[in-house]
Amino acid sequence: MQNPDRQSELTTLSEEAHAFFAQKHAARERALNLSRTTTQLSATAIRSAHRHQFDEARSLMDTARDRVAEMKEIQESHPDIYYAGFVQDAQKEYVEANSTLAFITGAPLPRPDDLGVAHAAYLNGLGEAIGEMRRYLLDSLRRGDASRCEELLDLMDQIYTQLFTMDFPEAITGGLRRTTDAMRGILERTRGDLTTTLRQQALEQRLTQLWDRLTSEDLD
Repeated sequence: MQNPDRQSELTTLSEEAHAFFAQKHAARERALNLSRTTTQLSATAIRSAHRHQFDEARSLMDTARDRVAEMKEIQESHPDIYYAGFVQDAQKEYVEANSTLAFITGAPLPRPDDLGVAHAAYLNGLGEAIGEMRRYLLDSLRRGDASRCEELLDLMDQIYTQLFTMDFPEAITGGLRRTTDAMRGILERTRGDLTTTLRQQALEQRLTQLWDRLTSEDLD
């Protein structure tokens, strides 16, 4: 019986393992880089949307869309890398930015297929947009513009209501229950802030009217 060449066997196995891990490492580095870039572009687009720099926000989202599409290429060859978590986190930020831009501008809300993401990342990103709507609402109040505030609060409530119906395991929804619970607190704080501000504005208006009437009577 011929003895196998163990050195040759081990060398071959080692070379194959090196090639496999080199390819896996390259895919991971590529996915990490794409995820970081997508997250940065999304964050910048949200800031631009809050500043009403909508053309810039859309341009940033177009660039981010290309990065998200590149991530999908990794899914077939390295699904373990694609589903490790950081890709989904970046996609969530991407959805949040697109949703925020749509809500602020009144544009149609893009669907998961439009953005090239799965439902779990999409719904978590949609939930995070509630926080951005709170920011936009409060900024509007600080500018003395309450014209859309009740509309935005109703929108936040509608999003929360729909997310709350997703009663499935966290492993399936990507932690959606945690997102929904956090957004409930944001929604209630926003409701309280808006109610207080509107009541204060109504009181100030009545006092102004009363002062104008008293001033007018004195002049008479």
